[in-house]
Amino acid sequence: MLVKTRPEWLALSDDERARLLHEHVLPILKKHADEVTMRYYDIEFYSARVTDIWVWDASSHHAYEMVVEALRMTPFWDRFYDVVEILPGVENAVAQAYDRDAALPAA
Repeated sequence: MLVKTRPEWLALSDDERARLLHEHVLPILKKHADEVTMRYYDIEFYSARVTDIWVWDASSHHAYEMVVEALRMTPFWDRFYDVVEILPGVENAVAQAYDRDAALPAA
């Protein structure tokens, strides 16, 4: 998920940002921890179009959808961050399709 911080978020103090993350996002991550995990990458020093990448690993499409629905009900969706693009993918899909251990080109 490619996201961009909005001015409202950037205007907050570090303490206020931490409070809001603990209030709105952490409960969602905890609620869905058995099925969904998130990794967060800062990229604003490399990109002007997006500032962060949120990588979601989910056990199912439904589990991911439930997290997104919950996030949409928070100020993080379209108030503190713009969701620029969602890029769904499957890790090693080619390897799985051809019953290989890793997605390496055939020799």
